[in-house]
Amino acid sequence: MLKKILLVATATLRHRYTATLLALLCLTTAPLSATSVPPTFANIIVPLLPAVVNISTTTTLTRGRGGDGGQSYDFQKGSPLEDFFKDFMDQMHSEAEGPRNITSLGSGFIISPDGYIVTNYHVVADADQVTVILKDGVELKATLVGRDRRTDIAVLKVTTNKKLPFVQWGKSEKLRIGDWVIAIGNPFGLGGTVTAGIVSHLARDMGEHSPAGDFIGGYIQTDAAITLGNSGGPMFDMSGKVVGVNRAFFSPNGNNVGIGFSIPSEVSKKVVDQICQYGRAKRGWLGVHVQPVTGDIAEGLGLKQLQGALVATVIKGGPADKAKLQSADVILKVGAVEVKDERSLSRIVGDIVVASEVPILVWRKGKLITLLAQVGEYEEAEETGLIPSPDDGKELTKGVEIHGMTLQPLSPEICQRFDIENGTQGVLVVDVLQKSSASEKGVRPGDIIVEISQEEVKAPQDVMTQLKKAEKENRKSALLLLNRDGASRYISIRLQPDSGKS
Repeated sequence: MLKKILLVATATLRHRYTATLLALLCLTTAPLSATSVPPTFANIIVPLLPAVVNISTTTTLTRGRGGDGGQSYDFQKGSPLEDFFKDFMDQMHSEAEGPRNITSLGSGFIISPDGYIVTNYHVVADADQVTVILKDGVELKATLVGRDRRTDIAVLKVTTNKKLPFVQWGKSEKLRIGDWVIAIGNPFGLGGTVTAGIVSHLARDMGEHSPAGDFIGGYIQTDAAITLGNSGGPMFDMSGKVVGVNRAFFSPNGNNVGIGFSIPSEVSKKVVDQICQYGRAKRGWLGVHVQPVTGDIAEGLGLKQLQGALVATVIKGGPADKAKLQSADVILKVGAVEVKDERSLSRIVGDIVVASEVPILVWRKGKLITLLAQVGEYEEAEETGLIPSPDDGKELTKGVEIHGMTLQPLSPEICQRFDIENGTQGVLVVDVLQKSSASEKGVRPGDIIVEISQEEVKAPQDVMTQLKKAEKENRKSALLLLNRDGASRYISIRLQPDSGKS
């Protein structure tokens, strides 16, 4: 009896052992899915490397901006120290008068055999010269096709006799948290640098660190290492398609801590296509400032669900104003697309073809009504000053530059910051280049240009248009009417090339 029991037990153990071996064998021979851990990334990466490039930029800085470099010293009038520091600063300025070249490096990727290249806006911003370095070391001069500050996307073009290797766009909207992704860059001139990781989060809001506002709708977050030199490089999925444009990493101490951000291809491809077609992004614009629909607001308005975007203000002269939208309206649908929240509205309208008419479903005073709006162009509204540029109220050293003057529209934010009376018309001068005609004639930062040649100006583009018109008419000067601290004065500036940008 004991012998029989031992035979049965041995057979059972042998069966379990065999089953375990078969299971392990099946695991080792089973094909990997797209999201499984691959034994190597080499088969995916090797064909992609030639299409990833290094981008080197050179920016020439000329002395003259900013007077004493932003430093001021208060000494008693006539003090020997006053003369000493004046002589010292003058000597420093004269020694630094010559131009300086500043170089920086980034990454990019080729999207067509004829040389169109995608990178970040901030990689090529203000660059006077851009050089693309291929994987084999060949250097090509690049021209800027167009760029978009809002989404941090830029497109370059190089010319060569041979067809270039290129990569294809993928679909970022199909990514899931936990999917493998590969980041390839060409930082610091080291050659191709590859890192791999997983998608840590989708639609990540970077808050104040993002220049894009609601236009991106959130970044792809990954633990694949993204360094400064990787900016503008591609993020690939496991099929070798571009699902993002690497933009930045977050770190409390400057070291990589596994938090990198990429612009989804769902957004970046649209911007790239528009830049290639028009030379710039062309986004739809409605002309409203919106806010979230909270529980209290929904109850007060009689809404049963927390959805839509509450209209706080309607921009005068914008598409919404012309369509008779009002404050306190809740936008529920644009066309056939539901507006889930206030952040989604910009993306929905931005995807609509400019100048097309769309029905807008709104909740007003307890009733559903439909209004018809003709979608405007966001970038055009920005240029004409209907809406502030990305730098308004932030970086006041940037703006439209012409004849030595840096100009910005009088947005509500600018008026509030500089204590300018609401309703003041004109264009704000935020900087004046030394030795320019404007500087010599007494134009100062803080002046408001009201008229040029007796024509009213309300936006920087108006100033540029009037000055260029005067140049075409071969006029030697232009008459500016300035508002300085509430008092008006006329100044005539020469219309000839100076040391400023134009």
